[in-house]
Amino acid sequence: MTAAPRFEDSPVPVIDLARFRAGGTVRAALAAEVDAACREIGFLVVTNHGVDSALIAEVDRIGRQFFALPEEVKRSCMSPPGTISRGYSAIGARALARTRGDTAAAGDLRETFTMGRPDADPADPHFASPEARMVFQPNLFPAALPAMQLVMEAYYAAMSDLAAELMRLFACALKLDESFFDPLIDRHITNCSLTNYPDQAEEPAPGQLRAGAHTDFGTLTVLRAEDKPGGLEVCTAGGRWLPVPLLPNSYIINIGDLMARWTNDRWRSTLHRVANPPRDVSGSTQRLSIIFFHQPNLDADIRCLPSCEGDGARYAPTTSGAHLLEKMGQSRAAA
Repeated sequence: MTAAPRFEDSPVPVIDLARFRAGGTVRAALAAEVDAACREIGFLVVTNHGVDSALIAEVDRIGRQFFALPEEVKRSCMSPPGTISRGYSAIGARALARTRGDTAAAGDLRETFTMGRPDADPADPHFASPEARMVFQPNLFPAALPAMQLVMEAYYAAMSDLAAELMRLFACALKLDESFFDPLIDRHITNCSLTNYPDQAEEPAPGQLRAGAHTDFGTLTVLRAEDKPGGLEVCTAGGRWLPVPLLPNSYIINIGDLMARWTNDRWRSTLHRVANPPRDVSGSTQRLSIIFFHQPNLDADIRCLPSCEGDGARYAPTTSGAHLLEKMGQSRAAA
């Protein structure tokens, strides 16, 4: 059996957020480390994140309860076909490799529960345009788990606070005013997902993975992963796939497409995937991940930051909402 990866062998750095809160020269040094990490690998691990461990444990517990429900119960809270993901999505329903142009990619060997922003007020014009109505779909929770909504909404709020702090750290790393991104994420359109990678009783089809190679769509992703065989792997600049080791009480953070576009590829939206567990592993390889896909406001203008233009912008301007809807459409696996 392959030995578990060690952090001392990993290119992914550990970032202590207590140093950011300390301010002064400590903060400046940390910002430089974050800039280097985002340039070189596009991934980092944060400690001292401030999220209540009891809340994380409760989300983990409710997620396991949800995925243990009978299939027909889980399917009772599915989004209508063709809409943005809310509630349950079955194994194989999406193929993330398709967002990278692999139109023949098999569906990913995972099932998900997804919620969006819980406080989108339909009376607010910001949430009422035709494009907004596509994104701000009602959340769907199973009647069989009456506590699930409160638990997930509490976690969503905690993740919103953490993501805002990380965006302020990113602004400092880019030598911008600390509050630069604040008005661009104050009505963010983030999806928060519980993802279950079940045991694989049957061998996957050729090329089929728990999650195919892809980049994330937004600014940053906050991942709480489980230490089980068959986990996250990142692709280095040299094309090598490396596992990301886990530290207790930490989050894995990676840069998404919109941050790469904002920085004109100064920062990397790194290709990553979730590998299948080895076939010879004994015991369960079921793996639960809790993922916050931070996405700026629907109408946030995504164009090259002036400090990153260099020899010219590599990407045409877009908006957060337009980019998200395009990528979500591409990810749908064939029925």
